[in-house]
Amino acid sequence: MDFVQSQRAPKNHLPGVAFVIVLHILIIWALVSGLARKAVELVAKPLETKLIAEVAPPPEKLPPPPPPPKMAAPPPPFIPPPEINVQVPPTPSPAAITAVSTAPPPPTAALVAAPPEAPRAPVRTAPVVEAKSCEPPSYPSASRRLNEQGTVQLNFLIDAEGRVIESRIDSSSGVERLDEAARKALALCKFKPGTLDGKPEQSWHKMKYVWKLERS
Repeated sequence: MDFVQSQRAPKNHLPGVAFVIVLHILIIWALVSGLARKAVELVAKPLETKLIAEVAPPPEKLPPPPPPPKMAAPPPPFIPPPEINVQVPPTPSPAAITAVSTAPPPPTAALVAAPPEAPRAPVRTAPVVEAKSCEPPSYPSASRRLNEQGTVQLNFLIDAEGRVIESRIDSSSGVERLDEAARKALALCKFKPGTLDGKPEQSWHKMKYVWKLERS
């Protein structure tokens, strides 16, 4: 009678139905949120085991090997000294010494070489102009009109007979007509030729001529 009444009374089943509904809600929420998957992975995760190797003790230090024995150098081989026979000449007897007469050495003539003669320097003389044979050059009219003056230095080659065979102008007066007039006129002079050790020779002789106008 109680069982039948309890089946008929629905209020008695409400707590059980509510628990079942809540349980289903939790299961569905766990599936949606991944909580069930994490729980499965946590359960399915294998256990890891680590093997710790036993640490071997460090090897004992061995003592260093002994040093090699020192080998003494062998003594040098013995070489006997060579035998030297010294022959001493026999000394003459006193009788033999007294019997030998010593003669004086022959006189030797001393030869003394005479010192060589020093080379003698050659004696050279320069040519000399003969003033009587020289006529002064005439003043060019154009140079006189232009009031041209100056000093010209000439050089003449004199042969062994005292004649001029070549002439040149070493230093010009600045006016060509004055230079040429002096060269032509002085080339007609006579000279005493230069000498070498007293013998006439061909040589050069320098002359200077001054062109100067006289003021009246």
